[in-house]
Amino acid sequence: MGEGHSHASAATVASGGGKHIRALIIAFSITASYMLVEFIVGFAISSLALISDAAHMATDVIGLSMALAAILIARRRTTTQRTYGMYRIEILAALANCLLLFGVAVYVIYEAVQRFNEPPEIPGVPLLVVAVIGLIVNLTSFRLLSAGAKDSVNLKGASLEVLGDLLGSIGVIAAAIILITTGWPYADPIIGVGIGLFILPRTFILLRQTLRILIEAAPPNISVDEVLERLRGIDGVEEVHDLHIWTITSGIDSASGHVVLAPGADYDTVLTRVLATLREEYHIDHATIQCDPKSLDEEHLNSPI
Repeated sequence: MGEGHSHASAATVASGGGKHIRALIIAFSITASYMLVEFIVGFAISSLALISDAAHMATDVIGLSMALAAILIARRRTTTQRTYGMYRIEILAALANCLLLFGVAVYVIYEAVQRFNEPPEIPGVPLLVVAVIGLIVNLTSFRLLSAGAKDSVNLKGASLEVLGDLLGSIGVIAAAIILITTGWPYADPIIGVGIGLFILPRTFILLRQTLRILIEAAPPNISVDEVLERLRGIDGVEEVHDLHIWTITSGIDSASGHVVLAPGADYDTVLTRVLATLREEYHIDHATIQCDPKSLDEEHLNSPI
């Protein structure tokens, strides 16, 4: 009986968002700074739109700070009690971001309905100036974060939050232009509903992806049945069972399984082929495979324990 392990070193495997930490810090800094500007200007001109948007941006600041903290924590070394380190902290932070996004979407829709019933008076020109600056800030943050969104569900959550604010800035600009040109007060609540409806489906997609990781389901891009058939087709493999494939955190998939050696097969050769197949064809760098001859496997299957 033997076990084989294939894994990348700690220097090469890190949290999916770790390599984008500089972009995350910059996005956090400019978003937090602009949030303060929006609060100050909003109260100065008694603009409920700006105050509300600043509160929305505050959720981005919280989400970005959570993402940043999660990545820093995830980079800590493993211990005897935390054998995978703190990688799952990033996924938990992404889940919290999803709940935060759902809350923001509900809040935006609720506020839009309230404003549609009693639309506040909003000065158009100051609103337009601040909204244009906000658009530039959100575009910058979104560009910084989107580069890492494909590597990390946590950065994807942060980029979605910034995207919501980016669309919010466009909506505020449109509302400001309508107020300046026509004075029609209902533009703001209508645009608010549109923003809320835009956030919800995208948040649901991210939530589903995060929950798949937490329940240790197989990655959506990997068919376990296909992997089973591929491994069974390797020379020297008699059977494969107890195959499990799951995601530890963004970009780090893992596998474990039991390979039964064909009569006369060489243990080292078969194990090397199995690990290479998982690594090269399915990008699974961390795998633990147990190899046994057929006689020993049958003994295990017939054992009452």
